Amino acid sequence: MSLPYSTSMNLLFFYMTWATLVLSHPPLQVEIVGTAVVRLLFYLFPSMIFLLFDVLLPSAAVAIKAQGEVGLPTGSKRGRPGLREAMVVTWALLNLVLSILLQGMIEYVLTKGLGMRSALKVSLKLPYPWDMAKDLLGGFISREILTYFIHRYTLHTSGSSVARYHWSWYHSLNAPYPLTAHYDHPIAYLLLKFLPTYGPAALFRYHMLTYIIYLSLISLEETFAYSGYKALPTSVLIGGIARRADMHLLSGGDGNYGTWGIMDWVFGTSVGDSVEDDLQDVLDEEEVEKIRKVLESKTKAKGVKRRTKRRVNS
Repeated sequence: MSLPYSTSMNLLFFYMTWATLVLSHPPLQVEIVGTAVVRLLFYLFPSMIFLLFDVLLPSAAVAIKAQGEVGLPTGSKRGRPGLREAMVVTWALLNLVLSILLQGMIEYVLTKGLGMRSALKVSLKLPYPWDMAKDLLGGFISREILTYFIHRYTLHTSGSSVARYHWSWYHSLNAPYPLTAHYDHPIAYLLLKFLPTYGPAALFRYHMLTYIIYLSLISLEETFAYSGYKALPTSVLIGGIARRADMHLLSGGDGNYGTWGIMDWVFGTSVGDSVEDDLQDVLDEEEVEKIRKVLESKTKAKGVKRRTKRRVNS
């Protein structure tokens, strides 16, 4: 089955652009700049817009905040951002930069220092769609498992130094709000956010294009899940992740250690709605939508019959 002419031309143009980029720049530069651009477009830029909305229009933001006034950066409609909120935003940005620099350092040590192949593949050959889908599935499953065990047994283990850092930094927040997805002590942040994200990509040795898609999805997930808003793009994935992120913080870290909630459901550490509840909600909504469409089609059919009868009678 041949592709339409326009599709073939778009693919050709994309490949020529990618080939020009790879041939004219070192692989490490392509990887780091690509990673930074993805983070900028899909996380930092929208999160900053959300943050400005919360700060400049708190009365409007409260209406769509899941936790009401508690979900605002200052915790109150009348409160003004101060040094505390500025520190949260600053550390979130620094952690994001730190993760990109660490990724570049790892690649530099592997390729230049040890003479090994890079953790991510930057090559002219493009990955097949099914290979990308397989890598993405494996990456997200690995990320969920890593996030759960690191979060539960490292960041919430009594007596651990990194657990104290995580508690005194991230758990000092009243509720998630834009940019807090990357706010934490740098050590806790690298363990909880960087390792589960970059680790699976390096393990499966993602092609750079696969990594761009993978990181884009994660960035969008973090943007909306930690925004604190009730109205989210989807009611299952991002909506469920957002509720679990809220409850993890509000419950004082008593559960919801994973991202998707699958591992929490398996090990019985869910707080609030579980993945099963989210899926049930969606099934119910889908059933309602099906019923609505059936009723609409029947109504239209009756209308057509009535108009036909009138024409015949006339």
